[in-house]
Amino acid sequence: MKVHLMQNVMGANAEYAARNRELFRQAGVLALNLMGSPGSGKTAILEATIPLLAPNYRVAVIEGDLFTTRDAARIERAGAEVVQINTGGSCHLNAKMIYTALADLPLDTFDLLFIENVGNLVCPAGFDLGAGRRVTVFGITEGADKVAKYPKMFRQSQAILINKLDLLPHTDVELTLLHQDLSAVNPEAALFHVSARTGAGLEGWVRWVVAQLPGPREG
Repeated sequence: MKVHLMQNVMGANAEYAARNRELFRQAGVLALNLMGSPGSGKTAILEATIPLLAPNYRVAVIEGDLFTTRDAARIERAGAEVVQINTGGSCHLNAKMIYTALADLPLDTFDLLFIENVGNLVCPAGFDLGAGRRVTVFGITEGADKVAKYPKMFRQSQAILINKLDLLPHTDVELTLLHQDLSAVNPEAALFHVSARTGAGLEGWVRWVVAQLPGPREG
């Protein structure tokens, strides 16, 4: 019975993910599912990224958290329209949550939608949200062993941001070994060394985001 229940849950999620994909396609919006551990710096990355995109692109954010609206308030101050999803304890967002939240976002007025998933290196990797790209933010302070321990999330990502590079001298992380694990798990992913605190490396990340934008809108 547990297997059937999971099949039903995943089947329903796939249906809503397909709906979301179609909504994004019709609106000509690039949606990115931003994943990573608690404290990896997902919100800080968005705070630093939004002002770099704002002069030329209209950005919205769906902010996922178990409780509170603190991160959503930070995103709003950064200059993006934001919709908060509080999961109430669930360790990930699912496609139905996104579909419901989209009712509060006029997609045709935006170019980019960042979906900041709940901080977790396991659960979010199992749920397709319908986003066009998956991005993992990895904080250097998490330790280099996390890629090998939690390969699924890194394997599914089209881009990986190694964040908090300004703190590298204060850790025992060897970038060479980290790169080896990332290459073994996902050699095709775009890799960016960044610091949300200092802004280092963000230009390359922003160029990658812009390069993923779809063509002209329909209609």
